[in-house]
Amino acid sequence: MRIILFIILSLATISCKSQKKQFNERINVLFIGNSLTEYNGMTQTLRNMLVETTPFINIEKITFPGMSLSAHLTDMITSWTENGISTRKKTAEETTVTEKKILEKKWDIIIFQTGTVSVLIPENRDLKVNKAITDIKKLVSNPNCKFILFNTWPSKKGYPKEYCYSGRSIEKDLEDYDYCSPIIKNLEQEIKLINESYEILANKNKILRSNNGTKFYEILTKYPEVELYEDEIHSNKYGAFLNACIFYKILTNNKASSIKYNGEIEPKTAKLLKRIAD
Repeated sequence: MRIILFIILSLATISCKSQKKQFNERINVLFIGNSLTEYNGMTQTLRNMLVETTPFINIEKITFPGMSLSAHLTDMITSWTENGISTRKKTAEETTVTEKKILEKKWDIIIFQTGTVSVLIPENRDLKVNKAITDIKKLVSNPNCKFILFNTWPSKKGYPKEYCYSGRSIEKDLEDYDYCSPIIKNLEQEIKLINESYEILANKNKILRSNNGTKFYEILTKYPEVELYEDEIHSNKYGAFLNACIFYKILTNNKASSIKYNGEIEPKTAKLLKRIAD
């Protein structure tokens, strides 16, 4: 808890100092993830919000459909279409496009996002996701960079459900049988398991964890008339707007309800989503 509070205070300090910056002095923020980050233009929505109050916060992204956090460091993209990407493992001499992006500048804040399932299987979380976070942190040239773990949300897949990965897909030295998440029986158990899994990663790496999953859960249970999903897992325009509001609050330390920007969201629903994010 002390670690989380320290990082929150550090980000708040960045925000307070940023209010005094000239517009040509940027705070550079990089999102590393997949379609859970970028579906329905979440980062562009966030940019539009920041333009209103803090235009010197620069948002960039390196996101590819279906790509795990670890694959950002191990896979070379061979083709990329609207429907997805094809990859191959990199050689020792090669550098992935994500590694190049990380090395491109001195990032002030980096936000990690990986697939929800990948953190629900303990062996994959501890051996693969944790290693990816550690390896990305080593690549960052700014010693004062702050790191945030993007805590994602439950899927709409029916209950009971269980997710499994083969041992070889996690790590070549693992025994070749399936490693699985707990059997999930209801929404309450699922959000608890998701949050606990992200908390383990955040604590282990001494980084901040966002609360997007909890905010989705709050809408799902208290305001079921507001649909947040495009499909079983991806956010629709309302879910993307909620995510943008959450990151606006984190990055600026200002309430999302204080901004006028609603994008394509109806004013009444936008007001609700902003309030939930705050």
